[in-house]
Amino acid sequence: MTTPQMQPMRDAEQSYPAQRAALMDLFNAALDAVSARAAMPRHLPTAARGRTVLLSIGKAADAMARVALERIGAEVTGLVVTRYGHLEPGPRPQGLEVIEAGHPVPDNNSQRAAQRALEMAHGLTAHDQLLVLLSGGGSALMSSPAPGVSLADKQAVTRTLLQSGATIGEINCVRKHISRIKGGRLAQAAGPAKVTTLIISDVPGDDPSFVSSGPTTPDATTLEMAREILHRYGVAAPPSVTAALDDPSNETPVSDSLGLAGAETLIIARARDALAAAAKRAEAMGFVVSGLGDQLQAEARHLGASHAALARRLGADGKPRAIISGGETTVTVTNKAGRGGRNLEYLLGLAIALQGAPDICALACDTDGIDGTDDAAGAIVLPDTLVRAKQVGVDPVQYLRANNAYAFFEALGDLVITGPTRTNVNDFRAILVGGPATRVA
Repeated sequence: MTTPQMQPMRDAEQSYPAQRAALMDLFNAALDAVSARAAMPRHLPTAARGRTVLLSIGKAADAMARVALERIGAEVTGLVVTRYGHLEPGPRPQGLEVIEAGHPVPDNNSQRAAQRALEMAHGLTAHDQLLVLLSGGGSALMSSPAPGVSLADKQAVTRTLLQSGATIGEINCVRKHISRIKGGRLAQAAGPAKVTTLIISDVPGDDPSFVSSGPTTPDATTLEMAREILHRYGVAAPPSVTAALDDPSNETPVSDSLGLAGAETLIIARARDALAAAAKRAEAMGFVVSGLGDQLQAEARHLGASHAALARRLGADGKPRAIISGGETTVTVTNKAGRGGRNLEYLLGLAIALQGAPDICALACDTDGIDGTDDAAGAIVLPDTLVRAKQVGVDPVQYLRANNAYAFFEALGDLVITGPTRTNVNDFRAILVGGPATRVA
């Protein structure tokens, strides 16, 4: 994989250049380890006796499809569904339709993509193979609302859940139960064909049934659980959604009903692979690594404050430290006009708690290159972050209260802009405490 050039905006690189370079080096190492080209080749199946239909869905869909076509060595037809702007440059591979669709809220193209995927799955025989390549984002990119639920109603409940503080697992539980394609229903449509699913996982815990809402995977969640989630977060769902969640026919199919005896589902890249690569790189740079795991889920700003306290504590012995973590935090949105994703809120909470502590710097980015809905993957915090904020007249506490972390880091020139990375294993966070930050190869 050729990693995109990733640099903070404006002239901010003049501040702490060695620390910036070290943080970006760790992020690049993480992304390289979970690229489609690194993860896929050894897992691809051989060609089927009959037809091979490929459905590649998610933010990494185009990269995954290209690797598959190179390696399978047989005639393949199918569909690539990805977010707008996430196609790789250059000539399109032969045999594959392409649909770009909405994310994180589905749009008309999402509905069209789901319909085409179901059409391609129907009619396959026992001699055929359905090869499904999944990565994060598929829940919105491929959307077929349950009977009686309009796209507008599904969009409304999705937006509300995204702003409620619900976890991705909880959001996807609801989405599965108001869908014709999620929760194993795509595999059900493929009938007797062999179904092989390769997954780049963006969900904490790497449960395949939650990546892109598990279109080919048996589901353990229930209608009752979906109703309870809406109640817990105070989501006033449209009447059509409420009716769908009360209808037993919308229960996701159990494992025995999917006919998946010959199916294969593999997680081929995950957050812990990215974290392990970054940890190895940090050790080579001379840091003692503290790995916090890949399943951290908490309110973003609170986790940032907690990690600030941890960094101070670990740095007390004078050893150079790298604190590396993944997972997916949540944001409870109180200002819908604010701009900023969960990584930016995490960093702003961290910066406020650090209060300019010397020798501590941090990066937090979404590995897909998009934190929230704006164009930044995340940002960088440095010992002078609050000093520079005062100089340009931005109050970190006010910006955090307003869910406006993007504007805060934009004012400082500290956003990390990568463009689409064409992979997605969720959030990557690294805190460096002291040490040989200048030792960057």
